[in-house]
Amino acid sequence: MVITRTATPDDVAAVAGVHVRSWQAAYRGLFPDEYLDGLRAEDRMARYTFGEAGPDYPTTIVAMDDGTLCGFATTGPARDDDVQGAGEVYALYVDPGAWGRGVGRLLMAEARTDIGHRRGCSEAVLWVLVGSRRAQRFYRADGWRPDGGRREETIWGVRADLARWRSPVDGM
Repeated sequence: MVITRTATPDDVAAVAGVHVRSWQAAYRGLFPDEYLDGLRAEDRMARYTFGEAGPDYPTTIVAMDDGTLCGFATTGPARDDDVQGAGEVYALYVDPGAWGRGVGRLLMAEARTDIGHRRGCSEAVLWVLVGSRRAQRFYRADGWRPDGGRREETIWGVRADLARWRSPVDGM
């Protein structure tokens, strides 16, 4: 049975591992293979800080399956000036071995709770890699819709074309 809880500093290595494995599987064909093959969890670990509390800090929820971390979602206040007062799903990644088992839906439900109940937001946004059909299907099924926002950004040293999606919190 998969359960969720708030991430702790002890989860850094496991979250980094899920993040890297998810990128390597989900973004194959969207980024060069040699780039994806070179990603290492050890290089990502210093970028995570768990345990900070407050409305302006991100919250990371982890999914645990029989003691093994199998996914995570990070939420916080929206970072775009044109959606002030909204919440944002900064990240939602599930270990490829747990894909299709409902872990992403469970994490999204927790993200909704954080954005709507804890942060008091009625709307949320997230950014999706253009061309990531699997992610787009998942978000569309969960009630998200593209809102026309686009940006290019360097993520983990690679240029990414991103599209913003939006949903009312209670309609997610």
